[in-house]
Amino acid sequence: MPSVSAHVALTLAQHIDAVFGVMGNGNAYFLDAIETRTDAVFTAVRHEQGAVVAADAHFRASGRIAAGTSTYGAGFTNTLTALAEAVQAHVPLVLVVGDEPTSGPRPWDVDQIALASAVGARTYTVGHADAAATTVIAIEHALTYRVPVVLAIPYDVASLEAGPVPEAPAPRIPAPLAPRGEFAEGTLDEIAEALSGASRPFLLAGRGAWLAGAGTALGELAALTGALTASSALGRGVFPESQYDLGVTGGFGADGAMELVRTADVAVVFGASLNQFTMRFGELFAPGTRVFQVDIAPAATHPHVGGFVRADARVAAEALVARVSSRLSALAPAAEQDFGAESRPAETPSVAHGASHPASDGLLGQPWRETVDVAAARAYDEGDDLAPDGRLDPRSAARRIAELLPEDRVVVSDGGHFIGWANMYWPVEAPDRMMMVGTAFQSIGQGWPSVVGAALARRDSTVVLTSGDGGGLMAIADLESAVRAAAGRGIAVIWNDAAYGAEVNLYGLKGLAEGPMLIPEVDFAAFGAAVGAEGVVVKTLADLDRLGTWAQEDAATRRFLLLDLRISGEVIAPYQQEIIRVNS
Repeated sequence: MPSVSAHVALTLAQHIDAVFGVMGNGNAYFLDAIETRTDAVFTAVRHEQGAVVAADAHFRASGRIAAGTSTYGAGFTNTLTALAEAVQAHVPLVLVVGDEPTSGPRPWDVDQIALASAVGARTYTVGHADAAATTVIAIEHALTYRVPVVLAIPYDVASLEAGPVPEAPAPRIPAPLAPRGEFAEGTLDEIAEALSGASRPFLLAGRGAWLAGAGTALGELAALTGALTASSALGRGVFPESQYDLGVTGGFGADGAMELVRTADVAVVFGASLNQFTMRFGELFAPGTRVFQVDIAPAATHPHVGGFVRADARVAAEALVARVSSRLSALAPAAEQDFGAESRPAETPSVAHGASHPASDGLLGQPWRETVDVAAARAYDEGDDLAPDGRLDPRSAARRIAELLPEDRVVVSDGGHFIGWANMYWPVEAPDRMMMVGTAFQSIGQGWPSVVGAALARRDSTVVLTSGDGGGLMAIADLESAVRAAAGRGIAVIWNDAAYGAEVNLYGLKGLAEGPMLIPEVDFAAFGAAVGAEGVVVKTLADLDRLGTWAQEDAATRRFLLLDLRISGEVIAPYQQEIIRVNS
């Protein structure tokens, strides 16, 4: 007869097809059932933190919820940093763990419910008679609130026979949040009017817009209003017309692009939290810019927002397309009368209705986005081949790597000073192809297991890790996991400056002792070779040619490629320069 753990596994596998973890006493029966009685794929990692990180990255890369698993006690406490990151980043996942027996804690047990609650995760504990139903409730909670949940199996319950697995209803997911009430409708009218009358309209979208599937509607709205567009770091690629897109805003943005954003007279933000990095510490928009925000948060998330609508980004964008289209239809006949048949300006198609309307300055003249050189505005400093200290300039290295990387890449990023280089120089096709696991909680050391989750989620893509030497060492246990999971379609780029670069930049410049900020230079190429990867020490741009030849080889025969870039710590990323300025 199936055990309680089997009830959990069999029910979970109806809705989740990927499980990551480390086996221990508390989850042995659960993993046995996953392996022998379900079609879910279990992937072993070497540290319990990696179980949560891999499940997190799997969702970010695919939009499909995954599960992590660990034993109780020390196994569970090893997951907490990654669990906190998933909470902060609003990533749904299920962490299946063993727990203390129902008779009470043993000497090695801890209050796991309290620990999970402390980082913002709710715990559901299964019983002898309700394991299947509790599992569904846990999945439903994770998907509804976009958060991780802990599903606990008490030790003395795990192996008890529980009878046939009952049919459990599918998780109920709420419909997209529509604008509610006269105030929301009035604010949408206000936004439509502002966009219609704007000379320099600007649309900004974040990860929330991508999760809402708002890309098509936002593209229509941008075309109707002639707006320039941009995204947060986690929303890149959400707008369909890249020729009018200024790229990433904030510290990762190009100087020319950010100067254009400051000239906007109306800005509408969809599904972006407007954190300090996206907002350039409050300087993204000029004081005179009218800023509106659409988000599922309860209220505006930045004091510069002058009008807020709580709604799903796609639903609100579609409502704005309808409103602006209606205004265009009303304005077009009057404009034709004013201009006359012979002096009428060139017409552009209305995306929403297939009709035509005069291209506009405030909908009646030349669109702002047609008057600027977007490509020039979003260009970055190319850097030098080598920095003054003789080590690689990370800017030129990043630029050269971008030229050689396969186009089908999915980029996963650890945290640290180096995050500026990939975010600035490595374009990707969509938000689910660039993820930063760790930055929401300001942590490092989650890079290697991110490869594991992304590789399983995107089995036909090249998975590229960008990590520093500090974070790379912190997570080194799962270097083997990454090499095993991604094999011939995995690449790791380690920005090796023999230091915790962010700390050197922030505190070394203040005169604090640099000893604790430094790391003896580590041979990551040798580390990679030890677990079956091909390691390459990169000291010049010519050394990167191996990446080009690797990309042309058959993925079935080549090995995971680890590039150990010996970069200069003297070149400071622009976003770090902003932080230095703010902290000075």
